[in-house]
Amino acid sequence: MRDVIIIPTYNERENIVRLVPILFNLYPSIYILVIDDNSPDGTASAVRELMRSYPRLALRVRSGKFGLGSAYIEAMRDVLRTNDVWAVVTMDADFSHDPKTIAVMLRALESHDIVIGSRYVVGGSVVAWNFWRRMLSRWGNRYARTVIRVPVRDMTTGFHCFRGELLRRYDFDAISSTGFAFLMEMKIGAHILGARITEIPITFAGRTHGVSKLSNRIIYEGLIVPWKLRFQKFVWRANLRKRRRS
Repeated sequence: MRDVIIIPTYNERENIVRLVPILFNLYPSIYILVIDDNSPDGTASAVRELMRSYPRLALRVRSGKFGLGSAYIEAMRDVLRTNDVWAVVTMDADFSHDPKTIAVMLRALESHDIVIGSRYVVGGSVVAWNFWRRMLSRWGNRYARTVIRVPVRDMTTGFHCFRGELLRRYDFDAISSTGFAFLMEMKIGAHILGARITEIPITFAGRTHGVSKLSNRIIYEGLIVPWKLRFQKFVWRANLRKRRRS
């Protein structure tokens, strides 16, 4: 059975050339799929060069910048085409997520369906963010958790480890968010599917190189989308009941 890491990129050339060797050094048998939104900085070219040294590294290049959610869905559908995938890890390319934590997540996955790298459970933390950014994230997560009513403390983390069998039960066509709200939808989906969910503490280091993807649009999405997702839960549950009856 294979374990796969999915890394979405946009203008991450400087980070990806450092991250990939570190991941393969830590996990020689792992597979990595980089899905790039046609980065103008040459991220895809850098990955192609790395592929000469790492046969377990793959690249998927899209024609434009279509958003984090659609990138992950496309990549997940790609890796799930075969039935030999046991675990799928999602992580950022910018070293915000510590590669060494993946080993802890894979161990926890043996008794769970999804492992969430959480900044907001006991032992979790955030470094290198100013006060405003810390409060925006912490209160944004509390707001989303309260509105959506899902028992996950870090709704917006992008560091996950899914069982492949859980992802195969998702209705990706029902996921509507293209941006960072997609991360919330994936957790809602796991909750509705009755998945065994656990959160492990991580230290979120923040970006070391490149430009943050945070924008006013993302902040707006974080305020509005939780209410949309709260009502969307009823649709998902109805669809799940139909699928079980069919």
